Amino acid sequence: MVARSLVRMASRTYQDAVEHLNSLQSITANVPVITNTPGYVNKNNLREMQQWSREIGYNPSSYNQLNIIHVTGTKGKGSTAAFTQSILMQYRNKFKKIGMFTSPHLRTIRERIMINGEPISEEKFSKFFFEVWDKLEAARDKSAEEKEVARPSYFKYLTLMSFYVFMKEGCDACIFEVGIGGLHDSTNIIEKPVACGVSLIGIDHTNMLGNTIEEIAFNKGGIFKNGSPAFSVQNQVTEAMSVLKNCAKEVDTKLTEVRPFSELNGVKLGIAGSFQVSNASLAVALANESLKNAGIETGLDVTDVNAKLPEKFVEGLIQAKWEGRCQTIKEGNITWYIDGAHTKDSIIAASQWFAETTGSSPNKKVLLFNQQKRNANELVAELNNALQNTVSFDEAIFTTNITWKLGTYSPDLVSVNESPEGVRKMELQKALSVAWDELHKDKSSTSNIAPDIDSAVTMLRERNEPLDIFVTGSLHLVGGLLVVLDRK
Repeated sequence: MVARSLVRMASRTYQDAVEHLNSLQSITANVPVITNTPGYVNKNNLREMQQWSREIGYNPSSYNQLNIIHVTGTKGKGSTAAFTQSILMQYRNKFKKIGMFTSPHLRTIRERIMINGEPISEEKFSKFFFEVWDKLEAARDKSAEEKEVARPSYFKYLTLMSFYVFMKEGCDACIFEVGIGGLHDSTNIIEKPVACGVSLIGIDHTNMLGNTIEEIAFNKGGIFKNGSPAFSVQNQVTEAMSVLKNCAKEVDTKLTEVRPFSELNGVKLGIAGSFQVSNASLAVALANESLKNAGIETGLDVTDVNAKLPEKFVEGLIQAKWEGRCQTIKEGNITWYIDGAHTKDSIIAASQWFAETTGSSPNKKVLLFNQQKRNANELVAELNNALQNTVSFDEAIFTTNITWKLGTYSPDLVSVNESPEGVRKMELQKALSVAWDELHKDKSSTSNIAPDIDSAVTMLRERNEPLDIFVTGSLHLVGGLLVVLDRK
């Protein structure tokens, strides 16, 4: 833990803020130990967040003035948030400042707290970071008992800081993406959201949300509030939709299933992938509700699949950007196809996108994969199954999520949640390589391992031949890759 004497130093730079923030990761390092029972949740989470909010000067009810859209789901919630933000930005004559809180970040922590589509500056990040830090430390100093109160963990701190930043900056509308689940998530201190959205629900974070789709859907539906319209994508599995409807009924609010708008089938969305039409349609419904709340009537009936969308809505969907999701980067004779998919459903969807995009390409196909926490073997098997009839990989490279060849992380990408020794020894990467070779006993595809992302990129560049490289498995890999590519 960072000593208090260091916290109050005269010079407080962005890197100082990052160092202090990274120190809070040690609090979450023991999560696997305390969450060894499926369905575990920290039931003090919201109470703590409410207390910390008061310590930095706000009651949770104060955040109602931010006119928040709250988004949850397993797959597509980040894309939905990005689409929603982009639509609202077409109405800058009404919304002067639009805030968005998302996670995780790719290149820089500042990506998690955005205003008008841009990460806040390093200067503002460090300024607001230490204002929040000092207020929390002052509260801890009040009495001997309060000194034992834990600091917020990494994610909770950033959530708290995002509310503080958006309030201080005077944002007119905000979009908050849930971290995990919803019911007990740190963002769920929001009392009166303008609207709530639920993207596709699947099996993930079972140690915290439960092992069944019903248990997970119950946690997602926990963001619904009385009087706040709720929307969901139409293609939820029956069991999940049934639970969501019950959640809406419990708080006496309306849940609307948003069918993909037919007009969007002919639109080139700013975020690639045919499956994004569902997320874009959900974003249309959420943005429409936000505009109505601001006194702007669009005349749009979001229950009409054939509705004519306002031009500004379509333009917002076209201009939307969300790095690391179905992203293509051309670099000489290498084309990087990047998607941070890390669940079964998202791996299948991203694999289909890769197959659709590279179907006619004669280039050699390479898989670059990382996953340190989830069932990596299962994800690789799902990816292999999804592509076995459409794409044949000539090679698979399994890397750690360490950024540089020196064995170091980019400061904004430091991660202490995994076993450092296990990562250094590449234990999971070696196991994945063996599993891949077992799946390809006919030697149709080879496998390699890399100690870091930098080394993996060097390895691929040295091939000196046209390559289509599918980068997937984790957003940590995607973020590190973008940082390494930026260096060139």
